[in-house]
Amino acid sequence: MEYLIDTPVASIVFLFTIVTSIYAFNDNSLYGKFMLHPYSVSRRHKVYTLITSGLIHADWMHLIFNMMTFFFFAFRLEAMIGSWQFGMVYFISLILSDIPSVMKHKNDMWYNSLGASGAISGVLFSFILFDPFSRMMIFPLPIPIWAIIFGPLYLVYCVYASKQSRDNINHDAHFFGALAGMIVTVLVVPGTIPNFLSLILAKIG
Repeated sequence: MEYLIDTPVASIVFLFTIVTSIYAFNDNSLYGKFMLHPYSVSRRHKVYTLITSGLIHADWMHLIFNMMTFFFFAFRLEAMIGSWQFGMVYFISLILSDIPSVMKHKNDMWYNSLGASGAISGVLFSFILFDPFSRMMIFPLPIPIWAIIFGPLYLVYCVYASKQSRDNINHDAHFFGALAGMIVTVLVVPGTIPNFLSLILAKIG
């Protein structure tokens, strides 16, 4: 109840995403309705999947990993920047993270994408702007590193992994979601950049 009162948007997104994803695990027809299909979206069909694709996940591991990341950062971010600001960061990051995939795969009939990773990348990178010296882990480094170092390394990895295309992960969504999260944050939260710079200067000074 405390979470619903203090961080209502993150709470609703968290619960709704878990419920919808679990429902999809038991009703495959929901995947066809909710998954992002760039071929259709580029032809102005199923445009709503820019949002609904973030409400479903491929399997339990996909869901658990995304929701763990969401839990660790989303509630803290909403408490720091406000509820409507958090909502803007989350949903605009979700939509903008998928636009490059729509453009890239607009003629690929068989390409689909799902998951909240783009929006969660936006939340994570928004959080970094307010706590750049928090500790984060990035594979394969065995030790936590500062968020301000984690961020660039993560973006470089996303670009590399996208070019390799050796897995079924939409690394483009991670990359553009992260950028969208930072840009939206700067636009909706006054003083973000001066505050970020002051934190950096205080650390090195």
